[in-house]
Amino acid sequence: MSAEDSTQEPAFTVHLNGSGGSLKGWVVVDTLVDGLAMGGTRMTPGVTEEEVAGLARDMTDKFTLAGLRIGGAKAGIASDGTDRETTFRTFGRTVKPLLHGGIHLGIDMGVTPADRAVFFAEAGYDPRYRLGAPDMPIDWRTYYEPLIDCTGHGVGVAAVTALEASGGTRPARVVVQGFGAVGRAVARYLEDRGHRVVGVADVHGTLTADRLPVADLVAVTDQFGQIDRSRLPEGVTESREPDAWLDVDADLLVLAAQKYALTAENTHRLRARLVVEGANLASSDEAKEKIAASGSTLVPGVIANIGGAASAALAVTRVVPFDLAAEARKAWVFDWVADRVRHNTRDLLQIAAARAGNPLPELLDARRKDRREGLR
Repeated sequence: MSAEDSTQEPAFTVHLNGSGGSLKGWVVVDTLVDGLAMGGTRMTPGVTEEEVAGLARDMTDKFTLAGLRIGGAKAGIASDGTDRETTFRTFGRTVKPLLHGGIHLGIDMGVTPADRAVFFAEAGYDPRYRLGAPDMPIDWRTYYEPLIDCTGHGVGVAAVTALEASGGTRPARVVVQGFGAVGRAVARYLEDRGHRVVGVADVHGTLTADRLPVADLVAVTDQFGQIDRSRLPEGVTESREPDAWLDVDADLLVLAAQKYALTAENTHRLRARLVVEGANLASSDEAKEKIAASGSTLVPGVIANIGGAASAALAVTRVVPFDLAAEARKAWVFDWVADRVRHNTRDLLQIAAARAGNPLPELLDARRKDRREGLR
C-alpha cells in the first residue's frame, strides 16, 4: 500500500507508559515518507488515542497538500500539566528512540518551547544532525522561534484569498475565536489589510465592538490567550454566553482555539458566510456537512493552518536556504507558506464551485499525483 493512501491505517502507534517514571500517552505515526514523519505534542487532561490519530492524519494531509517529502505524526500526553519538568523528562526518555529514528516531535496545545527544550535535552536529540542529511548550520530555537506567527500568517492568507474569491470588495467584518498566538497573528494580519475585527473570543467569553482595537487587546493578553478583563479598552462589550462568537454579525469566522468548536449542535447559529480553520480539528465532520449544505464556505485547517508545521518540516527535510541572513530566511519561509496556502485555497474553492460534495478529497488526490510525478 502506498505511504500516501489516505484510507490506510496509521503506520504504527506507540503507547507511552513512561521510562524511569510514569506517563500516559501515545505517539501515532500516520505515514512515513523517505523514512521521516513529524508532528506536534499535545498535552491535555482528556487527550485520547483517537484524537492523536486524527491529528496525525491531519499532518499527513497538510504535508501532502504542501508538497513536502515527510509523513504525518502526532504525540499526546494525558496530563493536567502538574510537575511539567518531570513529565517532559519522562516523555523525552520514552520517545528517545523515535526522535533519533526520524520521528520529529514538536509543540502543540498545552506544550511550550521550554517544554520541548526539556524533552529534546532528555532524549539527547538535536534536529541539526541526522544521518544521511546535511547538518543544519543553526540551532533549532534560533531557526524556529522567529517563525511563531507563521501559522497565523498562513490562516490570514487563506482568509483573504477566500474573501477575494467570493467577489467581495468592501472590508470584511471578522470574528476570531481563540486569541492565542494564532488568533492574535490572524487578527493583526486582517486588520493590517483593512478588514474590521468585530469579535474576539477567549476561554472566558466573547468581546465585541464595532471595531475592536487589536493592538490594545494583544497588549492585555497573556501567553495562554486569556484577555485581562480589568484592562479592556473603552467601548468593548463582553458576553459570557457559551459560543456567543457564533451570534456576532460577521462575514468571516476564524476558528483558532479548541477542537470541535463547530459541531452539529451549534452550527445552526453560524452567521458568517465564510469559516477558516486556524486550529486543528476545529469543526466536526457533521458541522462541515451543515456548513456546505447551507451554502457557506469552509477552508479547512489542513490548508489554512500549515504555517508552523511547514516551517518545521522545511527545516527537517533541509529545504530551507539556511545560507540566507535571519530576516531574509524568515521572509523566505513566510512567502513559501503563503504561496502554498493561496494555491491550495484557490484550487479548493474552484473544485467546490464545480461540483457538490466535499472538495478536499479531490484536491488531496491531485496533490498526491503531483508529488508522485515529481519523483519521476
